[in-house]
Amino acid sequence: MLDKQFGLTANGTSVRTEVIAGITTFLTMAYIIFVNPEILSSTGMDRNAVFVATCLAAALGSLVMALWANWPIGMAPGMGLNAFFAFTVVGALGFTWQQALGAVFISGIIFLILSVTGIRRWLIAGIPSSMRSAIAAGIGMFLGLIALKNAGIVVDNPATLVGLGDVTQTGALLAILGFFTIAALDALKVRGSILIGILLVTVISIVIGASAFGGVMSMPPSIAPTFMQLDIAGALTVGIFHVILVMVLVEVFDATGTLIGVAKRAGLLTEGPAHQNKGLSRALMADSTAIVAGSMLGTSSTTAYVESASGVQAGGRTGLTALVVAVLFLLAMFFAPLAGSVPAYATAPALLYVACLMVREFEDIAWSDVTESAPAVLTALMMPFTYSIANGLAFGFVSYALIKLATGRAREVHPATWVVAALFVIRFAFFME
Repeated sequence: MLDKQFGLTANGTSVRTEVIAGITTFLTMAYIIFVNPEILSSTGMDRNAVFVATCLAAALGSLVMALWANWPIGMAPGMGLNAFFAFTVVGALGFTWQQALGAVFISGIIFLILSVTGIRRWLIAGIPSSMRSAIAAGIGMFLGLIALKNAGIVVDNPATLVGLGDVTQTGALLAILGFFTIAALDALKVRGSILIGILLVTVISIVIGASAFGGVMSMPPSIAPTFMQLDIAGALTVGIFHVILVMVLVEVFDATGTLIGVAKRAGLLTEGPAHQNKGLSRALMADSTAIVAGSMLGTSSTTAYVESASGVQAGGRTGLTALVVAVLFLLAMFFAPLAGSVPAYATAPALLYVACLMVREFEDIAWSDVTESAPAVLTALMMPFTYSIANGLAFGFVSYALIKLATGRAREVHPATWVVAALFVIRFAFFME
């Protein structure tokens, strides 16, 4: 039955291989069930409800990817947009978390429309590769600042804006230990290195009495505090339109880049234009559907995880791998007490390490061409220094168009880039917070 459903024989794989691949993928991305509640609960959202919503959104997204697209790719709420949701949309701009969920819902609907109509292809083709790399690297720098702040390593300093915190404090020392543990394990190719790092710091913290132990397993907590709490009407205000624009752009680039990268590694994309691949179209539909469902459950944008490459490396080639990931996320709901026992300085090293991986995108920027490199660097710098992914994108796209125009190379700028740059100019000119 499984062979017929997923085409195991046709893809040169077996049930055993797919199950191992699914477990491998889950271990490499399971850190999100600890990190996401930590980030989103800072907005006032119920931490336990976010934990359940995270597990359900990941399970649902992976299930759709398995049964509809038949691709070995796990899905879960994405790193970067969860920080944007909590620290920019709610923290800095002052919107409620219900309005932020409404914005996630609308962005998912727009992503779905873009995927169905083919506008997504036009958008992806039109955004320069240097900008796409800069967006990923900038989000990494933003996550890095959040991680260092949560660990107490970087603190507020009135004289210099930021400064070094007291690194002899327990939280800072444990975060440093966690980071080096994760980096070393990952370098040694140990599966689930980030998850191991989080759990190690949590256990040490509990043993030395720095944090409380809430237990390991229980029945899943109620999702009621976040379920269907999205405020769509509140998200339709003029002031939040740029938030939705940023969500859509990051979702499109993130999902497309991850899906194409992992699918190529799995040999699922035939030669020729990637956007004409049936599997990719279905996978993107699965991605956008999961975003809409996740907003209803009570979590930030769900996306395909690049960590799925670890499962592909282990032999995963079909949706059965994603199905295993979905089942494991459902089982993870029973570990809510353990998730509640994880302190902020235990998830900080995970955030910091993910940041390090994302900043590697800088290597793909054409450094010899200043009309490409300057806007890219500006994009990345503005994200952590204005504490906003939106501002980074705005400065990046506008500067890219203007520098190309000023150097007589305006023809190199795709209409999609002009459109996005114009939208950000309008936002700054007329709709500043």
